[in-house]
Amino acid sequence: MAPWPELENAQPNPNKYLEGVTSQQPTTPGKGKETNKNDTGSPVTKIELLPSNSTVALIEEPTEVADPWDLPELRDTGIKWSERDTKGKILCVFQGIGKFILLLGFLYFFVCSLDVLSSAFQLVGGKVAGQFFSNNSIMSNPVAGLVIGVLVTVLVQSSSTSSSIVVSMVASSLLSVRAAIPIIMGANIGTSITNTIVALMQAGDRNEFRRAFAGATVHDFFNWLSVLVLLPLEAVTHYLETLTDLVVETFNFKNGEDAPALLKVITDPFTKLIIQLDKKVISEIAMNDEAAKNKSLIKIWCKTLTNVTQMNVTVPSPENCTSPSLCWSDGLYTWTIKNVTSKENIAKCQHIFVNSNLPDLVVGTILLLVSLLVLCGCLIMIVKLLGSVLRGQVAIVIKKTLNTDFPFPFAWVTGYLAILVGAGMTFVVQSSSVFTSAMTPLIGIGVISIERAYPLTLGSNIGTTTTAILAALASPGNTLRSSLQIALCHFFFNISGILLWYPIPFTRLPIRLAKGLGIVSAEYRWFAVFYLIFFFFLTPLAVFGLSLAGWPVLVGVGVPIIFVILLVVVLNLLQSRCPRILPGRLQNWNFLPLWMHSLKPWDDLISLFAGCCQNRCCLCCRLCCRTCCLLCGCPPCCRCSGCCQNLEEEPELPIKVPEAFDNVAMSREAPDGPPQAEGEAGGTRSTGSSTAL
Repeated sequence: MAPWPELENAQPNPNKYLEGVTSQQPTTPGKGKETNKNDTGSPVTKIELLPSNSTVALIEEPTEVADPWDLPELRDTGIKWSERDTKGKILCVFQGIGKFILLLGFLYFFVCSLDVLSSAFQLVGGKVAGQFFSNNSIMSNPVAGLVIGVLVTVLVQSSSTSSSIVVSMVASSLLSVRAAIPIIMGANIGTSITNTIVALMQAGDRNEFRRAFAGATVHDFFNWLSVLVLLPLEAVTHYLETLTDLVVETFNFKNGEDAPALLKVITDPFTKLIIQLDKKVISEIAMNDEAAKNKSLIKIWCKTLTNVTQMNVTVPSPENCTSPSLCWSDGLYTWTIKNVTSKENIAKCQHIFVNSNLPDLVVGTILLLVSLLVLCGCLIMIVKLLGSVLRGQVAIVIKKTLNTDFPFPFAWVTGYLAILVGAGMTFVVQSSSVFTSAMTPLIGIGVISIERAYPLTLGSNIGTTTTAILAALASPGNTLRSSLQIALCHFFFNISGILLWYPIPFTRLPIRLAKGLGIVSAEYRWFAVFYLIFFFFLTPLAVFGLSLAGWPVLVGVGVPIIFVILLVVVLNLLQSRCPRILPGRLQNWNFLPLWMHSLKPWDDLISLFAGCCQNRCCLCCRLCCRTCCLLCGCPPCCRCSGCCQNLEEEPELPIKVPEAFDNVAMSREAPDGPPQAEGEAGGTRSTGSSTAL
C-alpha cells in the first residue's frame, strides 16, 4: 500500500489558497497585503488566508420531487426565427405547412380507423350483443339491464348502435321505457372504453402515459359514479321516466329531418370502400327473428328496388279474402287479389369484402387487427407532430388559452364554458368517442390539463345526447315517442351526473380518482390492461351470470362484496385522515400479506412470467442450463433459472471531491483500476466511494 501523501502533494498549488507570498509576489505592496518591518529591520509580509468557502459538495443532495401533474414546458429547441436567413425562413414556413397537412391527414385516418374498429367489433360480437337483448326474462332487473348495456356497447363500440336497438325494442313493445333506462346508463359507461384504449398507445413514456390514462379514465369514473348514485334513485323513484314522459307530453314534437352528419360526409367515402354493414340484422336478432341469426352482417347489395304488384293467390276460405268483391272460386280453390312485395337487387356494394365469402368472424378479426395497427400508428405520428409543432410561443399561447381561467370573480364561468365547447365539438363530429379520443394525446403531451379535460368530457357527454335527440326527431311516427323519450332519458341522466360531480369543487371526485389510477398505471403499466378487462368485461359478465341465476343469488353474492368494498374505503379514509381513532393494528395494512395490499409482488410475478416468455432457457433444468445457453444462443446468464450469477455490476455513486485530493500518491493506490472520469464542475473529479473514504 502506498504511504499517505505528503502535505505538498495534498495541496500542490498553495498560491491558489494563500495571498501575499513573498517568493512569488513582487516587492511592491499591493491590494490585499501589507509590508511591515520587524526589530531587525527586515521586511515581513503579512499573509491573509482566503475564506474557506466550499464550492463543491462531496455528495449531491437530492432535488425536490416535482409535482407529476405539472404541465411540461414545450420548449423550442430549434433555431430562432430571428437567427434564420431568408432561405431558412422560407424553408421553415413550408415545413410548418407540411406538418399541418400531415397532421390533418393522420387525424383523418385516425377517425376512419375508429369507424372501422367499430365495424370490426360489430362483426365479431354483434350477433352476441343481439342475443343479450333477446333475453327478455331478466330485463326487469335494473342491474342486469345496466351490465347488458355495458357489454353490448363494448362489443359493438358504439353507443348509438345499442341505443337504436333499445329504441326499436321499445317501439315494438318488446321492452318498456322503465326497463330501457338502465340499458342506456350502461351504454353511457361502455362508450368510454374507446379513449381508454387510445390512451394505452402512449404507454412508452411514463409521464405521458400518466396524464393520458388519467385524462381518459376521468370519463369512466364520472359514468361509474353517476350510475352508483342515480341507478338506485331511478329504481326507487323512477324520476327519469316521469320527467321525460312529462316533457314528451308537454311539447308537441313532430317528425323532422335527419341530424346533420358533418363528419360522416368526410369519412364515409373512405370507410365504405373498406366495409359496409347491415345493422338491421342486430336489431332483428334482438327481436327474436330466427331468420336473422343466419344472415351476414356484411352488406352485399347497396342498391335495391322494391316492387309491389297485385297477384291472384289462393286462400283457405272466403273469409280470408281481401274483400268480397275480389273473391271467387273455381270449384277447387278460393282465389283473391293481394299486393305482393318483391325485392330486386340492382347494384352491389364496392367494399373490398363484397365478394370474399368469408365468415363474419374472420372479416371482423382481420379488420380489428388492421384498424388497431392503423390507430396506433396514426396516434404515434400525431403525438410526434404535435410535439414538434407545439413549441415555443405557439405552445405558450395554446396552453394559456385552454388552461387559463377568467379573472376573479368570473373564474367559475370557465368550466361551464368548457362544457359548452365540448358539447359543441361533439355535436360537430357526431361522436363523443371521436372527440375524447382526439383529446387524449393532447392531454398526454401536456397541452390540456386534467382539470380542463374534465369539463370538456362532460360537455362531450351532453353533445352526444343532443345528437340522439335530433336523430329521434327524424324517426317515423310509430317510433317517434319511444325514441325521443329514451334520448331525453340519456340527456337528463348526464345533466344529473354533472349536477352531482361538477358544480362544487369538493365533489369533483372523478379527477382525484383518475389521477390516482394514472399514478398506479404509470408505475405498473400492466395494471391499465387489467383495469380495462376487469371493469368492462369480467365484472359485467359476472353480474350478468348471477342475474341469470335469479335475484336471491345476485343479492347473496353481491351484498357481501359491496360491504367489503365499503369497509376498505372507510378504513382507507380513516387511515389517511384520522388514524388515531383506529386501533394500532388497523392504522395500516401491514397485518395483511404483502400481495393483498401491494402491487409489487404481482408486478414481480408478471415480470417473471414475461421473462420466461422471452428467454428460451428458462424451462431448462439446472444441469443442462449452461449447455442449452451454448446451443440455442441464449445470453450467458439465465436470470429465471438461477444457476448463474448476474454479471452486471452496479454503477458506483459518483462523488465530487476537490482538486486537492487528486494527486499522484492517490493515483498509485489502484494502478490497474479504470481511469477516473472528470466531473462536471471545474477543478473536480468523480471517484469511487472507497477512494473518497
